[in-house]
Amino acid sequence: MSEALRRLHAVFGYDSFRGAQAEIVDHVVTGGDALVLMPTGGGKSLCYQLPALLRPGCAIVVSPLIALMQDQVDALLQAGVKAAFLNSSLDQEASAAVERRLLGGDLDLLYVAPERLLTERFLARLDHLHGQRRIALFAIDEAHCVSQWGHDFRPEYRQLNLLHERFPGVPRIALTATADALTREEIVRRLGLDEARIFVASFDRPNIRYPVVERDNPRKQLLAFLADRRGEAGIVYCLSRRKVEETAAWLQTQGIAALPYHAGLDAETRREHQQHFVREDGIVMVATIAFGMGIDKPDVRYVAHLDLPKSLEAYYQETGRAGRDGEPAEAWMTYGLNDVVIHRQRIDESAAPDEQKRIERQKLDAMLAYCEAAGCRRTVLLNYFGEEHAPCGNCDTCLVPPELWDGTVAAQKFMSAALRTGQRFGAAHLIDILRGKATDKVAQFNHDRLPTFGVGNDLDEATWRGVARQLLAGGLLYADAHHYGALKLTDAARPVLKDETTLMLRRQAPTKKKAAKTKIMLPANLPPADAGLFDTLRQWRGQTAREQGVPAYVILHDRTLHELAARRPRTMEDLLDVAGIGEAKAARYGAALLELLAQTLPP
Repeated sequence: MSEALRRLHAVFGYDSFRGAQAEIVDHVVTGGDALVLMPTGGGKSLCYQLPALLRPGCAIVVSPLIALMQDQVDALLQAGVKAAFLNSSLDQEASAAVERRLLGGDLDLLYVAPERLLTERFLARLDHLHGQRRIALFAIDEAHCVSQWGHDFRPEYRQLNLLHERFPGVPRIALTATADALTREEIVRRLGLDEARIFVASFDRPNIRYPVVERDNPRKQLLAFLADRRGEAGIVYCLSRRKVEETAAWLQTQGIAALPYHAGLDAETRREHQQHFVREDGIVMVATIAFGMGIDKPDVRYVAHLDLPKSLEAYYQETGRAGRDGEPAEAWMTYGLNDVVIHRQRIDESAAPDEQKRIERQKLDAMLAYCEAAGCRRTVLLNYFGEEHAPCGNCDTCLVPPELWDGTVAAQKFMSAALRTGQRFGAAHLIDILRGKATDKVAQFNHDRLPTFGVGNDLDEATWRGVARQLLAGGLLYADAHHYGALKLTDAARPVLKDETTLMLRRQAPTKKKAAKTKIMLPANLPPADAGLFDTLRQWRGQTAREQGVPAYVILHDRTLHELAARRPRTMEDLLDVAGIGEAKAARYGAALLELLAQTLPP
């Protein structure tokens, strides 16, 4: 058995590596630089934590979020690893104590915020360690923060290239769960990783189901989605702070334990709400995108979007917070045309350079195309990240394939209505004209006298909305944010208007053909007696976590409890064969676990 594999089992409680982990660990241990692109829940942290234990000295881990550092260090301490963090949450005395441990050789890993690392005081400490060859490696987590095109841009990350210049010979590993080709190139360039080996794992998260629904009555739709998921941890994302507050308050009136989270809340409230979410079971966090990066909670069973994310990168990262434990999870989203108008307006009114605006519009177009996909959503999502994938059988379009219909004439009618009204109106008004609805607004502009008035009364309003969305997704129309979302034709519309091409559109699946719900609680595959033991183990874990003031999952993951309930080990040796229980956890909790398990065994 290799030393890496022995440490993997002894410290982390696993018998084998996943995917490219073994290759990455070996590459970094032998002194190589690496860029690791691996999905959330894919085991990125192990790729630097294990080399930190196998190389002499202390590993310096650059991490952008205080909460992530705390969780990572808590988990490492449980596994018997000497770890600490340095950030603004520590007072001067506590910071000095950590620095003394660092200089005294009493740490295997030190997590540090980029702002702290870049101070001359801390760099001088590193100079001292480097002179004694006592820096094991540099790990740069959430490396996509270096990209100005990304959604989590942190300017301090741009300066991390000094690690390469100031500390030659120390291996660096940059890690991210989200990076398209443009962002990957920028990470390599900005961090000086030109000689680094790039490891790209599959971005597929096969345990996540991806349903998208047209927005109708969003609260009613959300409540229906949550009906069979009460008691499960989840995240509901909204675009605005006001909507976050209102949605959280409304969910509370429906008997759901929901908390709001957005940047407008004071720091103490945000900290308390995040702590409740991480440390308690069954909390629903209603949040803006200010919440989530680096959240290490493995048992989030769903992520719901009440508004359209601005890009597939953001969507992928946000949905990736569900099902980190590998158990079934769901990424549900409802969206409407208004989402596109709002995002377009934000892009157009921003102070960003024209080139960045152009890229952001392209990203929004890709997001819209995903929503209106007629084929497998997972295929569209992974193709965006440069990965080919066959239809998955686990998204709404695979489970209930949409019907396609020849929408050429309907598209011509819709675009004709837009042209005849001067391309100055949004979808709702154009649909009223097409369906022959003599509203006050239609009458005000004499649009009831147009040749297109009433020519589309053979289709209902929902179908026309679908036509409009698909014309936007296909690039035949665009929403002009400067004119209140007025729909205007693009050059791509010309062949359709001239009847030079056929346009196939997706028809909304009948409501009676609903896909099976993903209600799969973790102990669902256990016999009733074992499921009861699983609950007993969770209660023990919760009490133990509360006594120590740490999240429950850093004690033991749900998957480990699942295996304990199914296998019911009798001896300490048996206990060490359970995934997720290393030597330190066996020494700390083994006696209590074996005693609890013995009470359930037959005489």
